[in-house]
Amino acid sequence: MLSAQGIERRYGRGHSQVRAVDGVSLDLRPGQRLAVVGRSGSGKSTLARVLALLEAPDAGSVSVDGTVVTAFGMRTPRPLRRAVQLIWQSPRLACDPRLRIREIVLEPLIANGLVGRARDERDQVVRHWAARLGIADELLERFPHEVSDGQLQRACLARSLALEPRYLICDEMSSMLDVSTQAALLEVVAEEQRRRDMGVLLVTHDHILADHWCHDRIELVDGRVKDARESASALSGR
Repeated sequence: MLSAQGIERRYGRGHSQVRAVDGVSLDLRPGQRLAVVGRSGSGKSTLARVLALLEAPDAGSVSVDGTVVTAFGMRTPRPLRRAVQLIWQSPRLACDPRLRIREIVLEPLIANGLVGRARDERDQVVRHWAARLGIADELLERFPHEVSDGQLQRACLARSLALEPRYLICDEMSSMLDVSTQAALLEVVAEEQRRRDMGVLLVTHDHILADHWCHDRIELVDGRVKDARESASALSGR
């Protein structure tokens, strides 16, 4: 279970300090699709970064399958970083523009020692995930600026799913995409979630999508859960 208890995250100093997340608790179970909904500025993305172990909370705790996380960002132990993956809203901010699409997919696999040095092995892995996400072979040798946002987001999803995470956090993953691409990516996520019993946290402003696609949801307003009773119902897997 990916668990957050009493998470607080503040920015700024003194009187200008802003509490982006204020005492939020949630549990994401394996096999569950949980939505965090809210308007822009409600704290959704900040909460996503804390849950993805990229930012340390100012108060509260995060645990992954019973292990309390004590180091965040680059200091997080590699097994925990691999267990929780984040898909960003903007794929162009998430990719090194100097890398080809093939290299973007391979980069975390190489860093985690999940593929060998043999070119044939690496080609096989890349082609498998490219086919899984609908990335044409000819796009694999292109750079990010040479492909569409939709194709680049497919590559970002491929590299995260290739790590076989226990939990996937999608921060407005499909908000910049057309309806058909959005549906295709969500279907891949749903299939992988069912196949591996993966927990999925969908961070979105789209209430209709959240209600249609997710099992449960909580809503943030000004960094807080809107309705404690609704939150308790969602977290108990209503």
